[in-house]
Amino acid sequence: MELELLPHVGVGPLRLGMAVDEARAAAEERGLFRTVAADEEPGQIVLTHDDSETDIVLGFGSGTLSGVELVRFRKEDADVRVLLDGLDVFRTPSEDLVEQLAERGHAIEESDLGFDALPELKVILANRSSYAYPVDEEGDPLYYDYVLVTTEPVV
Repeated sequence: MELELLPHVGVGPLRLGMAVDEARAAAEERGLFRTVAADEEPGQIVLTHDDSETDIVLGFGSGTLSGVELVRFRKEDADVRVLLDGLDVFRTPSEDLVEQLAERGHAIEESDLGFDALPELKVILANRSSYAYPVDEEGDPLYYDYVLVTTEPVV
């Protein structure tokens, strides 16, 4: 499974600005994700890819999709690629990813809240899970385990 992060647009077939029913239909069309029950006019819809244990959270504001959050797969051998500007967000070590994005001209700002923001893209990258993902020699998370594509400013 490959999901492309499209800043200002969405993730794969999930387009920012979609109505709730359109977003639900786009997720179900691919047949990859199980939709966790939600209200008719939800604040969010949680999608789960059972084979890889990847979660996607669709956030809604005023009835339209305003943010897509992806949480890294929990099965290391999962056939999942989440791409930003051609780079695999969840398989490229976070230090390397930031360096490569900067080389491509993207401004990256570290937040005191523990995430890295790409303000012009309205994308946030973070290590926010307590799940036992791979770590480096110092015990820090090797990869990002969370990404948000949003319509809101991220600084």
